[in-house]
Amino acid sequence: MNDTLDTVAESEGWITRLRQGLSRSSSRLTSGIADLFTKRTLDDEALEDLEDLLVTADLGVTTAHRLAQALAKSRFDKEVSADEVRAALADEVTTILEPVANTISIHQANKPHVILVCGVNGSGKTTTIAKFAGLFKQVGFDVVLAAGDTFRAAAIEQLQVWGDRAGCPVIARPPGSDAAGLAFEALEKARERGADVLLIDTAGRLQNKSDLMAELQKIVRVIRKLDASAPHDCLLVLDGTVGQNAHSQVEAFRDIVNVTGLVMTKLDGSAKGGVVVALAEKFGLPVHAVGVGEAMDDMRPFEARAFARGLMGLDA
Repeated sequence: MNDTLDTVAESEGWITRLRQGLSRSSSRLTSGIADLFTKRTLDDEALEDLEDLLVTADLGVTTAHRLAQALAKSRFDKEVSADEVRAALADEVTTILEPVANTISIHQANKPHVILVCGVNGSGKTTTIAKFAGLFKQVGFDVVLAAGDTFRAAAIEQLQVWGDRAGCPVIARPPGSDAAGLAFEALEKARERGADVLLIDTAGRLQNKSDLMAELQKIVRVIRKLDASAPHDCLLVLDGTVGQNAHSQVEAFRDIVNVTGLVMTKLDGSAKGGVVVALAEKFGLPVHAVGVGEAMDDMRPFEARAFARGLMGLDA
């Protein structure tokens, strides 16, 4: 059996929050496009200016060029309005994002389906785990959490608080404990319980710290002694405010562990939401969810069209 979070409805309220969360990113684009395309013909100079604008909005050079060329195919040498440009760009961004807009599939045969969550310091891993736990509980899964960030007492306490709120047991050890040992114990207990999902938190680590990255590999090695196929998903949580630095984070973590999907957080505090499109174009990794706030319901499965139109300041 294979279940996903698709049953979590994309309510009108969530679409509104997403659009509001992307407002910093969209305002840069909408104002820039309005400045460029007021009674202007789409010629080579206009296309170059558009590409420059898209690059400054963190869409990246390759993606910016693709978007500009797609617009040129149908409208080159014609007078275009800012609204036409935004609508056309939103359609092309949707095309880029649709292949990566995949919710996590939970395979019941795994019992539990193990999800390892990693990322740099401050990316929002612990709150992301709590929000995923809430979403999984909504669709009827039994969920166990593992407080694998054993470096910080605050992280352990934070996950325990979130676990209580979500109604999920949290496996924890005192600060300074071996993270791999904790993950092993959590998998044992989740198995005994017959849990559907085990979410493992990990310490924030900079991608250039080899000892911490090695510890992440150790966690994977140790849990595979119990289940050779685990972890079944490895999620990289990215802070939306880091912009193009997200590329190097994906590359570093992908080289250390088999990153299977991305989660983008803190888009409400960023004007760099365009980086999601650049990451989709470059890496093709599934984007499972996006977050636009701290509350439990401020993260939802990623939806390509809603995101693309929100980024361009258009109604869904």
